[in-house]
Parts: sequence; structure tokens; C-alpha cells
Amino acid sequence: MTEFYINGQQVDVSIEDEETIGDVLHSFEQICEENEASVIGIVVDGRKITAETFDDEAEKRLTGNERFEFTLVTKNDIMQSFDRLAELFLELAEKMEDVPSELQNGKNEEVALSIKNLADSIDQFSHTAALATLYPETFSDTTIDGMGFNDFFADFSPILKDFEQALQSNDTVMIGDLAEYEICPRLKAIAGSLKKQ
Repeated sequence: MTEFYINGQQVDVSIEDEETIGDVLHSFEQICEENEASVIGIVVDGRKITAETFDDEAEKRLTGNERFEFTLVTKNDIMQSFDRLAELFLELAEKMEDVPSELQNGKNEEVALSIKNLADSIDQFSHTAALATLYPETFSDTTIDGMGFNDFFADFSPILKDFEQALQSNDTVMIGDLAEYEICPRLKAIAGSLKKQ
């Protein structure tokens, strides 16, 4: 009995004219395209299918006992992620504005938590932005302060490095200045750009 899972949930799909694993993958890809979804991961019988192994796996004939696991993302998922991230970056911008006064008041734990959240959110944003490239017709015009994502982060990265160094050397004046005058406006710009999606 062939089993199909999408994002960890078993789904009821039946094999029709497909004879090979490649036939199944091709049929599934067509269904995804019709539903504005993209496959970002495939596992067949516990083996992860990569670009290197795809051709060999695709030629294998079906036995009727396969287990197909697909990881999907939809255009709507990405839009919802960007909406959530917009809210998150607005909250983080406010937190960054508070960093100088929190440092002056000895609230170092709050500052440390804000910085950890900032790093996690930028990671999350980078992951979502990478997925957005699967839908160039929808997301290719997305810019932050007139720059594409890559250019924006190329410009932002040195500031984050300076911020990290200021943290390591415990330079509270530099931490406060960077948080309030450099990081905060950029977070607001990210949030504003994502809200327009």
C-alpha cells in the first residue's frame, strides 16, 4: 500500500497511470503548480531525494509499497510569514529604541533577550525570503528602502557586526547608539516593506 504524507500529515492519494517514482513526482509537481505550492523536500522510503540522487530514484519502478513524504510551501504561507515578520520587526524596532534606557537602568537581561530575538527574526526572515524566490512573479519587486533583500542585508550586515563587537566589549554607549539610530530604522523599513505584500 503506497502512502503519501504532506508536511507530516497522511493524505489520501491514489496511484493512477504512474509506473515509476519519477512519474509520481512529476504528477505531484503538476498538482502543486496548479495550487500555487512548491515542493521544498522529498523523502521516498526514508531516503531524502536530492538534486544529485533525483534521476536515479526517478527511474525506479513502483512496487506499490512506497512511502512518499513531501514538504510543501505555498505562496499564501510565505505571505502569512511576511505578515507575522512585519509585526515582529515592528515590536523589535520598539525594543531597540528602548535599549539605551534599559542599559542605563541595568536591565541587561531584557537587552540580551531583545538581541537574541533580533538574531532569530533575521534568520527567520532570511529563510522566508529564500522561499519567496520560488514565486518571482509575486515577490521579485519586493524591496526594502529601494534595495533588494540581498543588497539591504549586505548594507545591514556590517552594522550587525559592529553591534556584536560592541556587545562583546560591553561598550554600552555604542550598543545603545547602534540599536537606536542604525538597527531600529532598518527594522521599521523591513516591517514597512513586508506589510505591502
